[in-house]
Amino acid sequence: MEQSADTLFERVSCTGRRGLAVKKTLIFAVGMAVGSLVLSGSAWAHHGDAGRYIEDVIEITGSVVETQLVNPHSILVLDVATDGKTVRWQAEMGGAQQLIKSGWTNDVKPGTKVTLTGRRLKSGAPYMNLTERANIVVTDTGKGIFRTPNFGEPAPTGPKGTLN
Repeated sequence: MEQSADTLFERVSCTGRRGLAVKKTLIFAVGMAVGSLVLSGSAWAHHGDAGRYIEDVIEITGSVVETQLVNPHSILVLDVATDGKTVRWQAEMGGAQQLIKSGWTNDVKPGTKVTLTGRRLKSGAPYMNLTERANIVVTDTGKGIFRTPNFGEPAPTGPKGTLN
């Protein structure tokens, strides 16, 4: 005697009011587990940068090596000539969708000379944050490519002067 999958499911599943309650609880639990897994990736991926960067902005000029429009943060890589040697810098921006919505057209091709204004890592490593009080300009033409809404604003201050 062969049974179809539907018939087998009906025999294994609970019946009556209690069975309906068990099914609803099981469906709810599976839904919550799947939802938790989906949302946990986003929660782990996002991070704060409090205390990671100096509050004052600096300006650097260099030639673009590559632009990585990725999530959660896009990266602009450039070579900066300092004291006769070339240092490779990375500048962290917002995510690809965020940049595109704000008008980013990816005009920054390899070899383009740009001037960046942003906050440097406190460690002194050649890494810059361009997510606030930041600006990107094509050096040769002066054409602005990117600017955060709060560009030009002073560093935030706390009750006892500027924050680190």
